[in-house]
Amino acid sequence: FGAMAGQDRELEPGWLLSPAGHPYLDCILHRNQRRVFWAPAPPPAPWLSPLSTYKLFLAGKSGVGKTALVAWLGGTPVPPAHHETLGIEATPLFWPAKPRASSRPVLFQLHLWDCGDAALRKFEHLLPACKEEADAALFLFSFTDRASFAELPALMGRVLGPGDRHLVRVVVGTKFDLSPHAAVTEGDVRAFEGTWGLRVLRVGATPGAGGARAGLARVAPVLDALVEGLWRRDQVTAGVIPGDSGDPPT
Repeated sequence: FGAMAGQDRELEPGWLLSPAGHPYLDCILHRNQRRVFWAPAPPPAPWLSPLSTYKLFLAGKSGVGKTALVAWLGGTPVPPAHHETLGIEATPLFWPAKPRASSRPVLFQLHLWDCGDAALRKFEHLLPACKEEADAALFLFSFTDRASFAELPALMGRVLGPGDRHLVRVVVGTKFDLSPHAAVTEGDVRAFEGTWGLRVLRVGATPGAGGARAGLARVAPVLDALVEGLWRRDQVTAGVIPGDSGDPPT
């Protein structure tokens, strides 16, 4: 995932918003509102596509926006005020994408596991539960909280162990749209990406205006990047495409 920007893309970016993706887009939207689909029932036709299911664990300092990110990606209302997540909250969402080497799209079912940082530190059994059968770990920081960015290496060291090399590692910077309050600069982010070999995804603090269709356009690059990393990992594991020459430090 870290070197994705310099590699050939395995999935067609922006496919859902292209003319070919309109039948699928119409299933996601209803009267310009985002549908909420709950597992295990998949969305209706034309979702006659292969289904790939993944578990993603979100980690980060309290208040960086883990719960808000899940709501933003899933098209549900973002909580108006911060409340510490007391335990584990698992949220499923569906996202279609089309592999370049296939004529058929793939329906990705993402299970997002959000665990409160205080609970994660207090109860030792929560981290193993979040990581069990996980496919990716999302490490969050806030552009308005310098400490959350500085703590990223320690956070990754605390979460990742020797047996976690299979996990797709994703770094997400939240509250990117609050530029007057930014405590983390673009130079900081570029230096981090160069040192760790991990791409940083950026998301805003507010859903923005324009209805569900405009909201999908905002979340599409992030969801496309997430499923691209997961798909690529599976293709490397299956020997379909070559893997990266090296791994980021742990």
